[in-house]
Amino acid sequence: MTALVHWLGFVVGLALLFFTLGSVVGTLVVPRGIDSRISRWSDDTVDAGFRLGTSRVRNLPRREAIVAWQGPISLLARLSVWIVLLWVGFSLVLLPFAGSAGFSEAGSSMFTLGYAPPTDALTTLIDYVAAFTGVIVVGLQVGYLPTIYAAFNRRETEVTMLASRAGSPAWGPELLLRTRWGIYDADPGTYLDDLFQRWERWAAEVGESHTTYVTLVRFRSPRPLSHWLTSLIAVMDAGAMHLAVAPSSPPGISARLCIRMGFTALNQIAETMRVPYERDPDPDQPISITRAEFGEAMAILRGIGYPIERTDDEAWVHFRGWRVNYDRAALAIARAVDAPPAMWTGPRRYPSTPMPPIRPPSRTPKTPER
Repeated sequence: MTALVHWLGFVVGLALLFFTLGSVVGTLVVPRGIDSRISRWSDDTVDAGFRLGTSRVRNLPRREAIVAWQGPISLLARLSVWIVLLWVGFSLVLLPFAGSAGFSEAGSSMFTLGYAPPTDALTTLIDYVAAFTGVIVVGLQVGYLPTIYAAFNRRETEVTMLASRAGSPAWGPELLLRTRWGIYDADPGTYLDDLFQRWERWAAEVGESHTTYVTLVRFRSPRPLSHWLTSLIAVMDAGAMHLAVAPSSPPGISARLCIRMGFTALNQIAETMRVPYERDPDPDQPISITRAEFGEAMAILRGIGYPIERTDDEAWVHFRGWRVNYDRAALAIARAVDAPPAMWTGPRRYPSTPMPPIRPPSRTPKTPER
């Protein structure tokens, strides 16, 4: 009976090893988003812990400071889960040959401690494989971190620059507002064209990196009110509003391409995260922004002399047609990662009120008295 249990453990151990190594290779080596159940379960567990820990935190800066740890802890938790599962797998494989001593023997080999030597040629081979596997998994994770943080730094450069252009937290109409407010010696069309081109490329890079390395989705920006997702939504909303209110004013093509690349990236990330999104939405279906909220933004743009070629009702129809392409995916991801409550980005998992962009105080130099 004992021998049967040991050999049953051997089979279970082999299955556990293949399952875990598949997760390791799929997550760290394969250059595409692989649906790893171990990674998903590990991330969901960490996310549940942070949701519980921040359920009573209402102060936004304090909450942001706590949630900023979620991404790094997810990486460490996943590595720990892999190591534990591999140790259990090799221990079960050693059961028919070393009995209960297989647990200490597998741990000694995986962590290269050497306090439990093998007893025969077969256990020696298994111990060598365990030691090799432990070193490889830790080495891959160590090499994985520079890749993660390199992609994070590239992402945050544009997000940081946008803080002075669209406010913090970012908002689409604020971006258009600041192209006219305080900028007197530059062509707003050229300024926006350059911005939309750079954010089209940025969205392509984020779509690729955040589906391959899903943990990046939960990495927060260094500034508490900045976030990669709210920044992308703001740029896309700015492009959608510009196309809706001033279709004949430049830029046109770059705004369209930026929106298209943006909602393509969001759909890919939403699919990887398994949150709801619309693959082919109806342009006439409702969106999360109300007609009254859009009218308030239109009044702001009129107040600073933005070139408006359509009435509010006409512009609303076109804006809704653009926004519907990314509305559901953007709001679902924002809720899943608890992004800062920027305007036009939907509700969060905690009670929150949308925050308007924080504007710097208006100051002018004093004129010296004659």
